[in-house]
Amino acid sequence: MGSTEGLGSSTTQFGVTKPISMAGPMSVDLQKTKELEKFLANSGIYETKDQAAKREEVLHRLGQVVKGWVKQITRLRRYTDQMVEDANAVIMTFGSYRLGVHGPGADLDTLCIGPSYVNREEDFFFTLHDILANMEEVTELQPVPDAHVPVMKFKFDGISVDLLYASISCLVVPEDMDISNISVLHNVDEPTVRSLNGCRVADQILKLVPNVEYFRTTLRCLKFWAKRRGIYSNVTGFLGGVNLALLVARVCQLYPNANPSMLVSRFFRVYTQWRWPNPVMLCPIEENELGFSVWDPRRNPRDRTHHMPIITPAYPCMNSSYSVSTSTLRVMMEQFQYGNKICGEVELNKVHWSALFEPYIFFESYKNYLQVDIVAADVDDLRAWKGWVESRLRQLTLMIERDTIGKLQCHPYPHEYMDTSRQCAHSAFFMGLQRKQGEIVQEGHQFDIRGTVEEFKHSVNMYMFWRPGMDIYVSHVRRRQIPSYVFPDGYKRSRPSRPMAQMETPPKSFHGDEVSGAENRERNHKRKHDCSAGVQPNVILKKQAMSPPDSLARSNTCLGSGDMAVNTVSGSSDRHELTNSESVNLSNNKQEELSPEPECASNSSVITSVTSDGGSPEDAGSASGAGFVEGNSSGVEGMINVRFEDTTCGTDSVMLVENMVAPGNKILQDPLQEQLERNALLAMVPDSKGRIHSETLEKPVIRHVLFLTICFFRAFLSVFCLYAITCDFIYNRRLGLASTA
Repeated sequence: MGSTEGLGSSTTQFGVTKPISMAGPMSVDLQKTKELEKFLANSGIYETKDQAAKREEVLHRLGQVVKGWVKQITRLRRYTDQMVEDANAVIMTFGSYRLGVHGPGADLDTLCIGPSYVNREEDFFFTLHDILANMEEVTELQPVPDAHVPVMKFKFDGISVDLLYASISCLVVPEDMDISNISVLHNVDEPTVRSLNGCRVADQILKLVPNVEYFRTTLRCLKFWAKRRGIYSNVTGFLGGVNLALLVARVCQLYPNANPSMLVSRFFRVYTQWRWPNPVMLCPIEENELGFSVWDPRRNPRDRTHHMPIITPAYPCMNSSYSVSTSTLRVMMEQFQYGNKICGEVELNKVHWSALFEPYIFFESYKNYLQVDIVAADVDDLRAWKGWVESRLRQLTLMIERDTIGKLQCHPYPHEYMDTSRQCAHSAFFMGLQRKQGEIVQEGHQFDIRGTVEEFKHSVNMYMFWRPGMDIYVSHVRRRQIPSYVFPDGYKRSRPSRPMAQMETPPKSFHGDEVSGAENRERNHKRKHDCSAGVQPNVILKKQAMSPPDSLARSNTCLGSGDMAVNTVSGSSDRHELTNSESVNLSNNKQEELSPEPECASNSSVITSVTSDGGSPEDAGSASGAGFVEGNSSGVEGMINVRFEDTTCGTDSVMLVENMVAPGNKILQDPLQEQLERNALLAMVPDSKGRIHSETLEKPVIRHVLFLTICFFRAFLSVFCLYAITCDFIYNRRLGLASTA
């Protein structure tokens, strides 16, 4: 258990608001913390002494490499011998290693700080790259110069290293440089600022939490939980290490005297009730004369589109979770609710802590999936190609949300799978698909995402380092067609068949041709009248639906492109809930103004369309531990024409929105903040003058009208120009005849 040094007191305030509770741990909390720490230790998330010593050795040797590199560049620049002798570069860490929460096998996030005359484009990505490439200890060297934060990835003596570079405005880099000093940001570019801020943010987080050891234990726990539940991946649109660290740090500020078991429970309690897109901030946003852009939805329209703002505490303050989309936010909120429910049962001694870390059964949570197959000529090409494609998967989610107006929800799963039986280098990613719950869809309505997939593939194929053999295939697979290599045992475990009496409808056949709406209605009509007449012999038995560990999905959680209302799941009756008076602190007072491949291809049939029709009984399967219930409200179905079943959230969704902004909850005192929050729930944003406008989502009808209008205008303009030319010719002709006469 962590030390009690640095506990909050009534005279100390951490963060931008007062704490929710100053209560410390009781004997039962101390016991729960011991059990939690024992479970985490047995789970293998802590590094051994030998592993820690190896990391230190790698850091030391990497430091020597960059110092020699800078001296070499200084000599090539024809500086004096004294300058060559004084030339220096330092290696600093950031991320989980700097925070003290890294585990075995974790990447070693490092930053190289060099002098002003050593640049990133040539010296770092070419000269240092060649030095590293010639070292026996370095393998899998992969430069990523066009990333948001330029980075070189490699393994040094078996340890994965992410190396950034920052060139600061001084000729000699001091060995004991204080990176927290804002002067390091003078006369540097934006990529350098982003590179430097990794270290600066980590330092600020450790300064802004009441108890560092409690913070570290809680963060280790929640990182392990997020990985088990499939929501730990910043590049895919979920939570990364920095995002989680900031969320945990805010809970530590709200409960300064709580120990790890209490903080884990409060984490889920707070964030199931947090009203996104209200930002999470550890300190006020700082302005500075350096003029770098900071997160501010009042000034920056792009900031208003962020769904889950988690603001970094070091200048310039940025949203660390800009990659979160509507779909990924929905998945995370469901997981927060799952965690909240399990923590309540842990407090009541109904379950052990291990229940919280049950793995998320992704391939039983949806009926339909997108399979993204990535192939390359060899393993080295695949590594680079896969990294690029993975960084673009978030765009596929956003494109589908855009083209279906939020009615088709995606769940990108941040795990890669490899089919070792293939002759080519291969990797695959999967995305779950479902219709937005509660959405009323007309019978026969289709969601055709073929164009969306082609647009995504086109953007991916723009990779500047593309080499022959690199290819990508996107195919649609139903749950029963999921390839066996994704399962731990190499095969899908069979589920018990459902009794014949419980079977409702025969299975649907799928063909390459699309089915018209009339045919769909006729089929549905026949299905309704024939289901009682018995089941055909070739019908595959409907599988028994296994009960999920919780019933979270039974609550009407309706998230769309503009609807952020979330029906939180309350715990047991004797658990402490956040009352209105406590909830006052959930939104920061200081932020009140800021809210806002042929052989390698897995499946030859690509995405075509998604329609709203009845479902096949074969795919009525079990829900996952996260509380996904696959009944009539389950999502997508079909191989070519994917269909949905109709359910609605009814009036509950409306009531949720009203309850979220009820006048009795006085979280927001400033009128603009309150207006921003209400409008964020309703997909509305203010203009530069503070007036509110509804963000109308562009529909195909509007596109067609605009297209026809433009065509008509261009045709009219062509006729007018032709008429003017004809008139001019006739006039000149007459004028010539008159002069001749």
